[in-house]
Amino acid sequence: MLYQVYETQRTLMEPFVDFAQAAAKLYGNPLSPLGQNPFAQRVAAGYSLIYRLGKDYEKPAFDIRTIDVNGTDVSIHERVEIDKPFCELRRFKRFTDDPATLTGLKGEPAVLIVAPLSGHYATLLRDTVRTMLKDHKVYITDWKNARTVPLSDGSFHLDDYVNYVQEFIRHIQGIYGNCHVISVCQPTVPVLAAVSLMASRGETTPLSMTMMGGPIDARKSPTAVNNLAMNKSYEWFENNVIYRVPSNFPGAGRRVYPGFLQHTGFVAMNPDRHASSHYDYFKDLLKGDDASAEAHRKFYDEYNAVLDMDADYYLETIKTVFQEFKLVNGNWDVKNVDGELERVRPEDIKTTAHFTVEGELDDISGSGQTEAAHSLCYNIPKGRQKHLEVKGAGHYGIFSGRRWRDIVYPQVKAFILENNKPSAPAKRAAAAKPAAKSAAKPAAKPAAKKTARSKQA
Repeated sequence: MLYQVYETQRTLMEPFVDFAQAAAKLYGNPLSPLGQNPFAQRVAAGYSLIYRLGKDYEKPAFDIRTIDVNGTDVSIHERVEIDKPFCELRRFKRFTDDPATLTGLKGEPAVLIVAPLSGHYATLLRDTVRTMLKDHKVYITDWKNARTVPLSDGSFHLDDYVNYVQEFIRHIQGIYGNCHVISVCQPTVPVLAAVSLMASRGETTPLSMTMMGGPIDARKSPTAVNNLAMNKSYEWFENNVIYRVPSNFPGAGRRVYPGFLQHTGFVAMNPDRHASSHYDYFKDLLKGDDASAEAHRKFYDEYNAVLDMDADYYLETIKTVFQEFKLVNGNWDVKNVDGELERVRPEDIKTTAHFTVEGELDDISGSGQTEAAHSLCYNIPKGRQKHLEVKGAGHYGIFSGRRWRDIVYPQVKAFILENNKPSAPAKRAAAAKPAAKSAAKPAAKPAAKKTARSKQA
């Protein structure tokens, strides 16, 4: 009933939130009669804060229209390459009429960014995508809000996540021959499983995989997030955080971990910091500091936009990653698309270069949790493995903001470029399987489509 109560309360509050928005504009407009009041700016700031605290936050847009590549404006067009029930594979296609820039763009590596499915939308990685687009062909997993997925589309399990990632990797490989994979936070575990299973089957694995701030081994330096998952039973989570979607959404009746509960948990981790931030926003409005106020709005438009997660996926993640540690214990079996169980064996990965990144002050994935992946992938040559700890960086700092752009990205870019060609073992394996290589080769495109692609990358 909690979800229904929340939705009822939100619906009842909506007229008051709309009133606060209108009042903030009336008192904030100097041409309005109400704006002539000596206390108008203070009243407008108060109403604006009420509106921000009470409004419903929808999924933000990536809103990446252009990027600068060596002084040339390159246009960005988003398009959905694969539409799955619970996820879209989204591509950021680059267009330019400058011949030299176009030539450079066409030869750049293709990268799949696997965004976390842990409460926030993939747009949380907007800065990651924007930075990567300068030097790479970029794809991202854009996870859907489970409350918008009809029950007729079935449930979503952790195994499905792994299978989605493999399908997306194969799709990009079919276009470019191969690709690189970057996983941020939660997906480090299913991405490692996906690549491991591909290696065990003898499939072509990505040229490199970069893992950033993820719980590969959550036993190391456990954080408050880890402790909650470890100290509560599976049944506790099922009985206390799982609810059915109300009837006013397409996914009515689906069992989910609601976004509003997740948001409450996010805020509860640092309540004083959020309270201070909102008070600073109020003071910025009083001072007329529009730049700081707008920065606050942009941050919380993203931070407050949350999605529901399918209950099966969420509960299985808790059990597999944070309670039974199946990946590091070597007893994780994943059900493939044919319904068969396959054992996840990271030691089978031999030709994929491996880079792990951690933040020194990460309070979500503690120190050593991501680096633990190297001990699992021990058959990757040491010369093709790398680890980076970013001093002074928290969880978000390793994929967004100044430290990401100035410290992390240059090393990620260099690592991808260094490993943008198949290793010698991979070449030998490909030569030994000409039939498989031929089957993976994409079909030739008509001449008209070739011409259409001449100004895009």
